[in-house]
Amino acid sequence: MPIYIYKAVTRNGQVVRNRVEESNKYILLRRLKKNDLTPIAVTQINAKIKNSKKQKRNIETNSSVLKSIRYNEIQKELQSKNGKFKKRIHDAIYKNQRVTKKDIAIFTENFYLLKKANFNNIHALSTLINTTENMTLKNILEDILIGVEAGENMYTTMEYYEGVFPPIYINMIKVGELSGSLTNALEQAVKYLDDTMSLNRRIKSILVPNLIQFFALLILLVVGTIIAVPMMQNVFDSVGSTDELPAMTLAFSHFLDMLVKYWYIPVGIIAVIFIAIFAYIRTPKGKYNFHYFKYKMPVFGPLIYAIEFSRLIQALLLNLRNGMRIQEALETSKNISNNLVMLSLIESALNNILIGQSWIEPFEKSGLSSPMITEMLHIGMQTDLTEIMEKLLEYMQIDIDTIMERIMKVLPQIIYAIVGVLLIFVTIVVLVPLIQMYTGTWMFSAYL
Repeated sequence: MPIYIYKAVTRNGQVVRNRVEESNKYILLRRLKKNDLTPIAVTQINAKIKNSKKQKRNIETNSSVLKSIRYNEIQKELQSKNGKFKKRIHDAIYKNQRVTKKDIAIFTENFYLLKKANFNNIHALSTLINTTENMTLKNILEDILIGVEAGENMYTTMEYYEGVFPPIYINMIKVGELSGSLTNALEQAVKYLDDTMSLNRRIKSILVPNLIQFFALLILLVVGTIIAVPMMQNVFDSVGSTDELPAMTLAFSHFLDMLVKYWYIPVGIIAVIFIAIFAYIRTPKGKYNFHYFKYKMPVFGPLIYAIEFSRLIQALLLNLRNGMRIQEALETSKNISNNLVMLSLIESALNNILIGQSWIEPFEKSGLSSPMITEMLHIGMQTDLTEIMEKLLEYMQIDIDTIMERIMKVLPQIIYAIVGVLLIFVTIVVLVPLIQMYTGTWMFSAYL
């Protein structure tokens, strides 16, 4: 059924709002009047299922503002809502504005600062709504605020906007709300967003210039072979020279001619390969193997696992500090990652607890966690788990920084090697024939 957000006035003159499901707007209006509520505004939301890729939008219906308004303050509020012409134009232009990661990071940091200043959720969200310039994010925050005022947790509304909030981010908020440590969870979310954007910037600074250079060389190779090579060969033939272009140049030129003539064959093969890969990944086994490959792939695999396992330990620590048992902490934190391998390890840990075995054993047997990490957890189970987890997080942060430094050193070398090989190939295929043409040695064979 459609979801509506209504604003109404009680008998005492108090303005209330809530989010409800109803078959249509007119039934909702009758329902409000029956409960002694005078409707002010009714807004319909295009509600989607939680796993939908399309995000929910708040669609305002000005026609839903009713005539029976008895309070001067409410009339002023409605007038300001309908606003001036310029404001309506502004809203029409920016209502579908895209929410960027930077917008989410700014919102999270400001929300964290307000929570640290002992603002409650309603006060903090109301303050942020008034200062948010992105209209799309503003509408989402208003929806979250309505949910909070109706007694819901923030993460339940955020789950409707998976296209805006990353799943890991939503689960951080969920852990914080369920454990009663939302401020600490927001602090972790701020760090997660900052680290993610910083890592992306560092990788882009390495990849973008080298990729531009790579594609420029590739274009030079293809265009030079297609245009320059036939022209040089025609010059040789026109003067009767018996010299030939380098064998590598002729072979690559012939390959490009065949590729242009029968382009549909490689395109079809590539399309079939991609379709087969995507079809396999969509199967449960294929998805699991793909997620396992993420943890084991060269260069980035160890970093991905270390970051996700560190987030799991952070979530467990939040829950344990608030008096949860390890089983409850794992159950609450199990969706901190959307990787099936990590989820299966957490489920195995929960099953081990049920049968009286160690919850650390699945992580130990997986071969993904280092012996140092699992041994520290074993020691924590025998002494003080929260204290050991704090030290473990410090150790893992050092390990993550070391892995990132190693990647930043290795990645440029890999890219330079690829670009270097392509540059050598361009030199052999294109530049050598041009040098041969420039020196004019081919004219001797034409003279003879």
